[in-house]
Amino acid sequence: MAQTKTLEQSLDELNDIVEQMGKSDISLDEAFKLYHQGIKLCKTCNDKIDKVEKKIEIIHGSEESAG
Repeated sequence: MAQTKTLEQSLDELNDIVEQMGKSDISLDEAFKLYHQGIKLCKTCNDKIDKVEKKIEIIHGSEESAG
């Protein structure tokens, strides 16, 4: 079973991809692979952030109801 990356690990990996893509000596094929990998990481990060936001909304809503 593959271990799930934390948000921080995914963001670090995304940052590395951006740095690699900024180099002028990579091939078009490599740039496309990095771009595709970066898009997948962005989606993963957004999904994780959305889940946390929903949890915060639930907690915040529970606190307002109780208060």
